[in-house]
Amino acid sequence: MNSLNSILMEGNLTRDPVLTKTPKGTPVCTLSLASNRYYKLDDESIDEVSFFDVEVWARQAEVCAEHLSKGRGVRIVGRLKQDRWDDSEGKIRSKIKIVAEHVEFKPVFKGKGEEKEEIEEEGGDVEEKAAS
Repeated sequence: MNSLNSILMEGNLTRDPVLTKTPKGTPVCTLSLASNRYYKLDDESIDEVSFFDVEVWARQAEVCAEHLSKGRGVRIVGRLKQDRWDDSEGKIRSKIKIVAEHVEFKPVFKGKGEEKEEIEEEGGDVEEKAAS
């Protein structure tokens, strides 16, 4: 039985997407996402920023690489995945990333007083393919 592993994340890209392909030719797009949290502590406003790596697969990866750029807002629905490896000193290392199942592009605003421009893209579901 699978355990529940689901995440909904919203933020802005901190760099342009990077599109690569697995040895079998499956597209994989890597995004770097910053998510802000604002709260008050005593009388001081605090802005807490967290950074996350996101992996998008298949056709959705190509769409993300084509239409997204640094600063663009996105909403990600997906799951968490932990990668583990031994470093050169034999220590076990790990990193948690988000594997996107659906990517929603937030609207882009042209400027003050102008109508907003919205790019509507179907994120769809993503099947994760083995990188072997």
